[in-house]
Amino acid sequence: MMRQYELVERVRRYNPKADEDLLNRAYVFAMKAHGTQKRASGDPYFSHPLEVAAILTELKLDDATIVAAMLHDTIEDTETTRDDINKAFGDEIGGLVDGLTKLSKLDFVTKHAQQAENFRKLLLAIADDARVLLVKLADRLHNMRTLHFMPEAKRARIAQDTLDIYAPLAGRMGMQSMRSELEDLSFRCLMPDAHKLIVTRLEALKAKNGALIARIEAELRDQFVRRGIKVEVKGRQKAPYSIWKKMERRSIAFEQLSDIYGFRILVDTVSDCYASIGVAHTTWPAVPGRFKDYISTPKQNDYRSIHTTVIGPGSQRVELQIRTHEMHEVAEYGIAAHTIYKDGRPDTPGVSESRAYRGLRQTIEALASDDSEKFLEHTKLELFHDQVFCFTPKGRLIALPRGATAIDFAYAVHTDIGNSAVGCKINGRIAPLISMLQNGDEVQISRSDRSTPPAAWDGVVVTGRARAAIRRATREAAKAQFGGLGRQIVERAFERAGKKFSESKLKAALPRLARASVDDVFVGVGRGEIYSSDVVRAVHPDFKDERKAGPAVPQNETGWFELPKAANLVFRVPGGPEKPEPGAAPAPVRGIDPDTPVRFAPKGGAVPGERIVGIRGKEGITIYPIHSPALADFNDEPDSWLDVRWDLEAADKAVYSTQIVITMLNEPGALGIIATAIGEYGANIDSVSSAASGVDFRDLRIDLQVRDIQHLNAILAELRGKTVVHKVERLSG
Repeated sequence: MMRQYELVERVRRYNPKADEDLLNRAYVFAMKAHGTQKRASGDPYFSHPLEVAAILTELKLDDATIVAAMLHDTIEDTETTRDDINKAFGDEIGGLVDGLTKLSKLDFVTKHAQQAENFRKLLLAIADDARVLLVKLADRLHNMRTLHFMPEAKRARIAQDTLDIYAPLAGRMGMQSMRSELEDLSFRCLMPDAHKLIVTRLEALKAKNGALIARIEAELRDQFVRRGIKVEVKGRQKAPYSIWKKMERRSIAFEQLSDIYGFRILVDTVSDCYASIGVAHTTWPAVPGRFKDYISTPKQNDYRSIHTTVIGPGSQRVELQIRTHEMHEVAEYGIAAHTIYKDGRPDTPGVSESRAYRGLRQTIEALASDDSEKFLEHTKLELFHDQVFCFTPKGRLIALPRGATAIDFAYAVHTDIGNSAVGCKINGRIAPLISMLQNGDEVQISRSDRSTPPAAWDGVVVTGRARAAIRRATREAAKAQFGGLGRQIVERAFERAGKKFSESKLKAALPRLARASVDDVFVGVGRGEIYSSDVVRAVHPDFKDERKAGPAVPQNETGWFELPKAANLVFRVPGGPEKPEPGAAPAPVRGIDPDTPVRFAPKGGAVPGERIVGIRGKEGITIYPIHSPALADFNDEPDSWLDVRWDLEAADKAVYSTQIVITMLNEPGALGIIATAIGEYGANIDSVSSAASGVDFRDLRIDLQVRDIQHLNAILAELRGKTVVHKVERLSG
């Protein structure tokens, strides 16, 4: 543990006028207050506030802040009161310690009590004096450095809070050095394998390229010195967590990163910065699109520098950051490097105010209003650049990763809400569920009791919780959809084989089918992944299936076989519509010259009620439905596209061609059930083709004549309800 004189000496190194008596009194006061308290590591508790004070000496903070750091846990964890602090050290230090006490109660804000009012308290705690924030960040940094002494159950929560709140807050205040260490410590705890892998790769890269980096550094220094510019060149290695984030965000491999190593060019004046960029760009080729001037336009957190990338020595891409020594100090230590914390309070005449702290104070001005909603609307919680904070209509705060969608939001509220989500409103306006959320958005989820999440959502969401819930719901939906069908197929297979079906015997045969449960077998059979004959054979190894998987008649080159013309099934309802002449337009289509020949696409043709597109060709105009994949062939011919629409008034007795594909059970009578269902709906079957789909299923391709889109949808719905139908969909030609 650091001795009393050691702490005083640390402060005197950067502040010879430090109040040594004040520091000594604070040291003794805190040590007596904490007494025999112990940390999880077994060390005296007082070692923690002492280390927090030591971290702040590295930032060269004033005496009052160092004293507040030593006292910051006394009100919270000992019998000491605010009055005791005021009497011993004055109101200024008492206010700092009291502010830290309030802030320490908000560590749970990210994941447990996500309420807007909690953020009001967090900001109010640092609004009056930003030194409260600096002590709190140093406090969290030391806690993270000693996290391995904490119980395992608490480590992940503390690390996640650090990554969610404290590291972004340090970055928002421009304290990049502290942010980088907080992120690295959190990353090491939350993803130890990934952290170890990246560190190992960095060490290997450094060993491989060490000589080259030294040569580049020397050549850079030489070029600037020869031009009369006094520079200090420092190599920079990208932090492991930054590397991980970039790999995740861009879906690239470690080897594809080009900015792992960079160089900082430190000069004396701003004019030297611009002279240096001239030297760099006239000596080596610049990489287009890689120049950024943060001196003329500083970042929100006061960061100032010029960034560029050149093809430098050895034909290597070299990233350069050019800044003054003062800019570098601000880049590393943020608001802690600003004179506001060394020369006086922000309201002291002659003391400038940092851009980052000014933004914070402007945020606090909105808090003067009693209207919390206005505060939330105006601030947008822009302190946290790496997260998105959104709200439910009742004001509950939901923290999500940047890039999260309304689907992620729904699952963050509750798994059941995510599973039943069918739509959303963002800030009162209807929006797609895949909409990317922004800070401060209010999201209202619309639900349906009969809804299940589409499997495609798995590729849209960004949170692990949402992805796991979607996959779980997809498995359950598959079990519900295919399990019953699979059981039906299996039971009929046993019946055909002359065997008695027994679920207990099937359970004993699961290892032969490589399935974990009987339900998994039924789902596999229902989805066509397992043949029913294989299930029978697993239970009765002596079983031989006499059926063939192939078609009963020769296939054509497409893998389908067509029924003989005499076998074509045509159902007509008395007084129903008549089939149109081939190639003719059975009903007028608006938007086309009446004298122009019009035909409909032969496969998956358009039907009234759906959007259509006309394509002009040599033989006239062909009508396609808007969803037809064939339209992709005309993307390079914009002049051929015509905006057309149906003239439904003239379509009273016309029918239109379309195609559907049905996957049906391969059993006697199935085709008759399907044909009857279509006939009962007054539709015409013009032709039928069939193809094998394993032993248990066959695919039917049916050319159908329907009146309009409503007629077609009704037929599809009826077919989906038949027990012999596994799947039915419209074919898009």
